[in-house]
Amino acid sequence: MDLYQEIVKLRQQGRRGAVATIVNVRGSIPSFETAKMLVRDDGSICGTIGGGCVEAEVWQAAREVMESEKPRTLTFNLNQDPKYETGLVCGGTLDIFVEPILPPASLYIFGAGHVSINLYKVAKSAGFDVTVVDDREAYASRERFPEAQEVIAEDFERVMARLTPNESSYIVIVTRGHRDDMRVLRWAVQTSARYIGMIGSKRKTIGIFGELTKQGIPPALFERVHAPVGLDIGAVTPEEIAVAITAELIAVRRRVERELPHMSWFHRLRTSSMQASAKTNPADENTEAVED
Repeated sequence: MDLYQEIVKLRQQGRRGAVATIVNVRGSIPSFETAKMLVRDDGSICGTIGGGCVEAEVWQAAREVMESEKPRTLTFNLNQDPKYETGLVCGGTLDIFVEPILPPASLYIFGAGHVSINLYKVAKSAGFDVTVVDDREAYASRERFPEAQEVIAEDFERVMARLTPNESSYIVIVTRGHRDDMRVLRWAVQTSARYIGMIGSKRKTIGIFGELTKQGIPPALFERVHAPVGLDIGAVTPEEIAVAITAELIAVRRRVERELPHMSWFHRLRTSSMQASAKTNPADENTEAVED
């Protein structure tokens, strides 16, 4: 079984994995430098780095790397730790680099206007596979989006009925009207998409949120919605707005943990709620507040 073909197959299926590679060897070990092992998201493996306790620990680390999406380097000293006793004449040290294998990041842009065409260009250059959806053939066309993964000119409801966004999917809603934005948002919050963003003012955002909750959509589903969409960098033109949105997409993709200037009303509402909760929690009375 070819390990590299298995990696390609995994990404094509939209799945995750991690590859462990022996990158440095000192002394004698039960394997060889450059040996590789692929650990899939279901726990199955392809290849080996020598078996035994070392491989078992690397398997566990690979699972953690898949979740964090950040690589790690592990060092094993077979001389000093008795749990690595193999019964063989091996007493070396080895370094193993474990890196995540992630499916392509898919960006679904609903709407094909001025912001969309610029977002498509910037996001594609940042490594996103872009699909553009609009119910107007004159706007959703290959002439306007020549390098998009897919361009769909069809009724939004029909398209949404056959799309199945996963944890590697990003959705940005920039249609030409509030009604279509609300229709798409209602669907989007009930998917597994990693990111959901909607363009518009704070007033529009609050209005749509209120209407959808009246229709029975649980408020908790809006916690991952970024609306207004993008980072607050003072963007005004469609080109600048596209950069602000893409910057937020990248931050979510790279799991940035530090505080960022999000435009989102939902984000600020969630932050305010957490701060209020912390102030009323007796266990947190002695915790110092850190402000930017």
